[in-house]
Amino acid sequence: MKKITIKDIAAKFDVSISTVSKALNDSYEISDKTKEKIKKYAKKKKYKPNFNALSLKNRRTKTIGIMIPNMLNYFFAQVFKGVEKTANLNGYKVITCISNESYQKEVETMETLSNGSIDGFIVSMAEETEIKNDFSHFNTSIEQGTPIVMFDRVAKNVNCDKVIADDFQAAFKTVKHLSNTGCTNIAFVSTISNLSVGKERYTGYLKGLEQAEMPVKESLILNIQENNYKRFEALITPLFENNSEIDSVIATSEQAAIAAMKIAHKRGYKIPENFSVIGFSNGILSRHSNPKLTTVSQHGEIMGETAAQLLIDKLDSKIENQSSNTKVIQTDLVERNSTKTYLKLTK
Repeated sequence: MKKITIKDIAAKFDVSISTVSKALNDSYEISDKTKEKIKKYAKKKKYKPNFNALSLKNRRTKTIGIMIPNMLNYFFAQVFKGVEKTANLNGYKVITCISNESYQKEVETMETLSNGSIDGFIVSMAEETEIKNDFSHFNTSIEQGTPIVMFDRVAKNVNCDKVIADDFQAAFKTVKHLSNTGCTNIAFVSTISNLSVGKERYTGYLKGLEQAEMPVKESLILNIQENNYKRFEALITPLFENNSEIDSVIATSEQAAIAAMKIAHKRGYKIPENFSVIGFSNGILSRHSNPKLTTVSQHGEIMGETAAQLLIDKLDSKIENQSSNTKVIQTDLVERNSTKTYLKLTK
């Protein structure tokens, strides 16, 4: 079946293309009777607007692109959920792209979509981009009139809106909670030590130890460079073998935290009676692990909603050269069965 066009609908009712367009967009200039019959016919014939033609005319696509580093991370899935929700409420469509932590793919994707396919980007940097420290493709996009909002993994020197979690305070609070529940030898396992968010969490961990008047023990700090979560258990095991006094673990991912719990079980620890574990990212694994994992919730959906609203506000505003904003999303500790509860301990 030939795809029907707005011109075909105009010919059917012997009206102008402008009249059809206004009717389909529910304009007050067209009578209700005319709008009803045009909309009914368009629906019957499965009419779809040509968004490419609309963008040429209006120089707007009402489409935003979101670039995430990987598709397996629950946190990024939640961010996308928030972006899509806010975009839909504001009449925008969303194109989702995955960099797979690749700098080159990130650059190529942004170049491809910057040809008029989208109005703006929401981006969390690829790991390679942050390590490479080359943000020229972001600056080029902004200079050419395609605005960017960065979230979670952000480049401080790129002049754009940003949405971040308070990772420093999040890690600080985890140490405080473990200290309050009697832990004295708290290990820190990072799977993102190359990234700024990982560094913020590590700094928060150190500050938490200082606040609790605990010494920093290098043997209790482990940086995992591999992305293969299937190897986490083997990589974390030496942490237990070399530290007989270990009584708790803070991990920057829920996969690493669950691996630590498995090791603790195998070595005869009872969780949470004499061993505690906290992970970042309040995902599905945390809720279904045994025991259920205490986690830091970064509120990914709220972060996505905030990032989308910042971008849409910029796109819909008539003001040029607006100043850039950084929004900080506060985290929460979601207590489950892998840690003791401080309130119960003090009774």
